[in-house]
Amino acid sequence: MTERLQLTPQSALSLLVSHILRMESAAGHRIAIGIAGGPGAGKSTLAAELVTMLNATKVGSAALVPMDGFHMRHAKLEALGTVDFKGAPHTFEGAEFVSFLHRLKHANSAVMGPGYSRQIEDVVDNAFTVLPDVRVLIVEGNYLLLTDGPWAGVKPLLDFAVFIDVDRETVKARLLKRHAEAGLFTEERNRAHIERTDMPNFDLVSASKDRADVVIALIVEG
Repeated sequence: MTERLQLTPQSALSLLVSHILRMESAAGHRIAIGIAGGPGAGKSTLAAELVTMLNATKVGSAALVPMDGFHMRHAKLEALGTVDFKGAPHTFEGAEFVSFLHRLKHANSAVMGPGYSRQIEDVVDNAFTVLPDVRVLIVEGNYLLLTDGPWAGVKPLLDFAVFIDVDRETVKARLLKRHAEAGLFTEERNRAHIERTDMPNFDLVSASKDRADVVIALIVEG
């Protein structure tokens, strides 16, 4: 049964660090922790801070694995005519992500993975490296708990799954601010993209939260 908690980000981090350290100690092998949630929920920030805190406890023990590095390349989206829906599940290389995660869980040598840059709106090769000594993979992304298509292969690879839950209107305001700060498009385009793609994605992802081991409703100011 899914556990439901309401916590500040700091309390959530403290709880998760303690739980993950206990899991890693008992496991005796590399484990994968999923941090899922809709766009703008704050999961990327929390996941990065989680890695920092785990590595402060034991240097080099944790690595961040972002799902966003498996966006389809922008040129491919243009060729497919799906640029307007960039960020939706079908605009990712979902099967490649599942394969990569499986490889990471069983790797005994260094593995490099792709990232995503909001500055150029495209994939960046070899954006991070998971070294052999890493014991905890913090896997972060929107679609970790979906059951459709290749995404169904993610959940079985996660040893523990967390869903970050934030109010819909708060998320919409954050996304508008994020797009504006990137400065790549007009406000009109940004609002249209949020309504056409981001918020439907948010709703889709929210429907998957009961598949998580714990749902954390973050207490935030915005």
